Amino acid sequence: MSSTSPRMSPLPLPRSMRVILALMLREMGTTYGKSSLGYLWALLEPIGAIAVLSFAFSVAFQTPPLGSSFPLFYATGYIPFMVYNTMQNQVGATVRENTQLLFYPRVTYMDAIISRFCLVSLTQFLSAAIVFAGIIILDGVNQQMDLGAILLGFGVAVLLGLGMGTLNCVIIHLMPSWRQIWSILTRPLFLISCIFFMFDTLPIWIQDILWWNPLIHIIGVTRLGFYSVYEGGYISLAYPLIIAGTTLFLGLALLRRHAANLINS
Repeated sequence: MSSTSPRMSPLPLPRSMRVILALMLREMGTTYGKSSLGYLWALLEPIGAIAVLSFAFSVAFQTPPLGSSFPLFYATGYIPFMVYNTMQNQVGATVRENTQLLFYPRVTYMDAIISRFCLVSLTQFLSAAIVFAGIIILDGVNQQMDLGAILLGFGVAVLLGLGMGTLNCVIIHLMPSWRQIWSILTRPLFLISCIFFMFDTLPIWIQDILWWNPLIHIIGVTRLGFYSVYEGGYISLAYPLIIAGTTLFLGLALLRRHAANLINS
């Protein structure tokens, strides 16, 4: 009798995991491979926006509203906003852009949403890490940071984007004009999310209105992580998390109800 034991083969991945990984690879090719810049665009977009904001406001002001680095201050506002906005846009278009794949019985709308969520999250987190590291090194930033608070801010941003994107995914199908309406409604968010000013410095009556913008809290906790002297007493992450959970629940419920119509339309 042979003393050698049979060769152990690696455990196969669950079917859903294989489908999600395959969809992620496809998304990488269709989303970033169709451009000559590819993944480089995920870095160039925030770098360009931060550079423009830094130059424009450094001409008008001697120091940024917080800290001593203009690029870092505007990055702590713009990048969390971009993470949320990219996530909700990409997830909102998931079913529409993957309709043909959903005809395959092995591929579900949940697989498509999860794969896009994972790919966008990884891309945005990597892009943010490179941009922040570059600013800290090139601008000579030397200050104590709270990595936990920074990651918490980005985590809430992607969850809020997932919830809003999932809900919009169905609403756009039921009411196609919603895409244009949503674009118009959310256009002012860039100006009222405290990207280039501080919430604490605004008049009380304006604070009472803007507090209901969930991005205020996400950007606030991100800046709390980068600036140890910042207090951010107004921040309540429970609020954007409630919105994220509610919109995700409603979106998934509507997707389940209208799944057949979404795929066959």
